[in-house]
This record gives sequence, C-alpha cells and structure tokens, in this order.
Amino acid sequence: MYGLINIGFGNVIAGDRVIAIVNPESSPVKRLKDEAKAAGKLIDATYGRKTRAILITDSNHVILSAIQPETIAQRFRASMIEIEKSLEEMRREIGK
Repeated sequence: MYGLINIGFGNVIAGDRVIAIVNPESSPVKRLKDEAKAAGKLIDATYGRKTRAILITDSNHVILSAIQPETIAQRFRASMIEIEKSLEEMRREIGK
C-alpha cells in the first residue's frame, strides 16, 4: 500500500507493483535490462541521463530511473508513513 511514487522528472509509478529497486552496475542486472528491452517491457524514465536505479515490477517490466536507489527507497518510506497517518486519522474519525 504505497500509492504513487515519484521516480524523477515528473514520472510516477504504482508503488505496490514494485518488487525490487536495484543498482544497474552488475552484469545480471544489465542482462535483465537487455532481456526486458527485447521483450518490449523496458520503460526508460531517465530523459537521457545516466541510469542510477532499475525498478523491477511484478509484471516483469523493468523501469530505468536517473534517481539513486536510496532516494527512491526514501520516497517509498515517506509514502508509507503518509498513508499510515491518513489511515490513523480515518480510524479516529470512525471511532468518534
């Protein structure tokens, strides 16, 4: 339950669909990116900048981002905290 997460340059993803955020430097991740491109499942959201993070979704789509993996992870945490606060407020309103 993460909602929409900003991955840079006004691009957002459905946070609930992401299963991994990885660094693009390793050979296996590079192969995964190439396989996704061949299968038509690669989404490039870098706007021509260097790929700093690769997001893998539950639908086997591979999303390239120019934002660091740590930054994206922080955005996931912030989104989760925001959703938890909203749920708590709703629970309080229902309990009145």
